[in-house]
Amino acid sequence: MNRVCQNIPERIKDGRLTLTNYGLYFEAAGIINYEDALKVDLTKDGGSSAKPISTGPWGAPLLDKAIVYDSPDFKDGIVLEFPEMTSSTRRDHWLMLVKEITLMHQFLKKYNVESPLQAWEILSRTILGVIRLHAAREMLRISPPDPKKFLIFSLFEEVPKGDFVLEELAEISQKVGTAKTPCSSSSILRNMNMEQLGNILKEAEEDKCKEKGKVIDKEEMLVSLESAVNQTREEGKEIEKAKATTTELEEEGITESVAVLMELMRPMQDALPWFQEVLNWERPSRTLFVLSITILIVYKEWVGKAIAACLVWMVVRMAQARQMKLHTKSEDAVKVSTESDQTMTESIVSAQYGLIRLHQLIQHVNITIMKLRSIYASKHASMVMASILALAIFFAVVPFKLVIMFGTIYCFVMTSSVGRYMSNDQSNRRMKEWWDSIPIVPVRVLNSASK
Repeated sequence: MNRVCQNIPERIKDGRLTLTNYGLYFEAAGIINYEDALKVDLTKDGGSSAKPISTGPWGAPLLDKAIVYDSPDFKDGIVLEFPEMTSSTRRDHWLMLVKEITLMHQFLKKYNVESPLQAWEILSRTILGVIRLHAAREMLRISPPDPKKFLIFSLFEEVPKGDFVLEELAEISQKVGTAKTPCSSSSILRNMNMEQLGNILKEAEEDKCKEKGKVIDKEEMLVSLESAVNQTREEGKEIEKAKATTTELEEEGITESVAVLMELMRPMQDALPWFQEVLNWERPSRTLFVLSITILIVYKEWVGKAIAACLVWMVVRMAQARQMKLHTKSEDAVKVSTESDQTMTESIVSAQYGLIRLHQLIQHVNITIMKLRSIYASKHASMVMASILALAIFFAVVPFKLVIMFGTIYCFVMTSSVGRYMSNDQSNRRMKEWWDSIPIVPVRVLNSASK
């Protein structure tokens, strides 16, 4: 038996792990016999999750070979470690099995499968998937297969249109639950001499003895399921092709990624000068036209119609670009040049200055947030509360569209020559002095020793 450990703070318990259709059981090894099993209930779907985690000596995440199960029943969660010399295939195998059982119970609750016969039909499909997975792992020990390819609920949880296949599976299970058919998964397992399953099926059939004579056409039952599976396969192939196009971009470095981002943002950079011309009144006629249209849309409450017009314009542009691509038959590729006139030393210095500017930006953000937080307890609290109260009364009395209209007019006027003449530098200076006079709240950095 392969070794399994429960990782508890300051100690590790060796033991054995058992998976059933209801839960996961860990039995710690004692001196003579195994201790009482620790049960992890997999039927609960509220707030419970199993995910991979890295463990190691003294809490260092060095070995990626463990599973952590978080649940409201366990305060710190349960960490199960699967020691292995090289890879983490055992951990991935058990993690996928736990996920399969959890998804199976979610499936039963979602489609209200209450009949024991229908529930065992679903469970039989899961058991057959696990049996096929173990057989494949025994044949391919050097290169174990992907467990997800053998487990139906884990597979259709991730593939496109997988929910359609699960809906068809639920309908088929309901049909099988009212009739006896030799092609069902439960019948296959019963032929494999599984006594427990055979007894349950026998009791369920005795309760529904009146419906035994009902016969279901195998072809009719599987046509819809086959159609859904074929649709899933076609969607999966398209998605795989689309993902393959992103592989090259994901493997690029930060320099190439920044160059690609700047090239993609070029349309917005080209549109920025136009907005600057409008705001700076470089062409007064165009600025007045934009201002008038904006005020008219807000006053007449045509915001929805304006958004609709923008969307129609986008559709027209897309159609024009598509027609141009069909006529020219050229490849729609983003051309990025990574050539630089800077030397290696200049590139390192510019990167260093970039990190310094990023650090300064983070500091400014932290100071701003702490100043806003300290206003509640500072001497400026009364003035700020009175200003907020007056602003609340203003928004309650004045219609919001008028606020937007006056705000738009104010922005355009302040960027004109008249606005620059009317601007008061003294008020801006008083505001800056008031902001600088606000002290920030103290910051205390705690480490493990101070705790």
